[in-house]
Amino acid sequence: MKSGFTAIIGRPNVGKSTLLNKVLGQKIVIATDKAQTTRKRIKGIYTTDEGQVVFIDTPGVHKPLNKLGEFLLDEAKVAVPDADLILFLVDGSEPAGKGDKWIAQNILQTQIPVIIVMNKVDKLKNPEKVEENLLTYKLLFDKNYPVVKISAKTGRNIDTLMKNIYKNLPEGELLYPEDVVTEETMRDVTEEIVREKILLNTSDEIPHSVAVKIESYIESEDIDRIYATIFCETKSQKGILIGKGGSLLKKIGTEARQELEKITEKKVFLGLEVKVEKDWRKKQSALKNFGYEQN
Repeated sequence: MKSGFTAIIGRPNVGKSTLLNKVLGQKIVIATDKAQTTRKRIKGIYTTDEGQVVFIDTPGVHKPLNKLGEFLLDEAKVAVPDADLILFLVDGSEPAGKGDKWIAQNILQTQIPVIIVMNKVDKLKNPEKVEENLLTYKLLFDKNYPVVKISAKTGRNIDTLMKNIYKNLPEGELLYPEDVVTEETMRDVTEEIVREKILLNTSDEIPHSVAVKIESYIESEDIDRIYATIFCETKSQKGILIGKGGSLLKKIGTEARQELEKITEKKVFLGLEVKVEKDWRKKQSALKNFGYEQN
């Protein structure tokens, strides 16, 4: 039996969270087309008769602009040394860019096995273009790493990817009980789902300036009562998040509540309020308060 840790590393928006959700067959991490959707390492646990793969989804690697950005970069970096295998996920519909080169030179100079996973290849109709792009990624490394071309969105070639992953993992017993899919608590899941609905319903700077904190989560047999605070950085952002007559906040709350009811399979009451925490992304104390600290 094989078991081990597989870190998923790549630039923002290459499809890391989409891939993990597709492999697991259920949504455990939020996925949008906005950069910085993933802010923390999240474990997704995939168990079959062949063994167990503990995936570590990481934030997209990009140049940090503030304390939050530094935390995101560290989250990606610390996932590498403890991994048995690294998936370098890239956007196969375009050639390697500066961000890919930086990751290859600064994070992936390691003895740990690497698989180059070319995502979004279904966007290109010309097979020659795919091969041209592939060459630009291969040239980032001195070693000849294996390559798997996939579509995380449609699930194309995911079975081939899983075979390659198992091939590279060590022999070992299960690391988690076979029915466990993630270590995330319902408090964690709720914070992320509320943040996802904000990402999907806002634009410009709003998505990046928002943090969500669960103030209280009271479970009972027939209903979960959850109270959460959305923190932003300015009064104008607060006004946008609340919306005219509270319309946007209500929409965010309704969408989040409906998704949480599907997960918990019971009624959910979700109370949301918006507060201003000026420049929280630059403050270490605020990052710690919102759970953005290394553990």
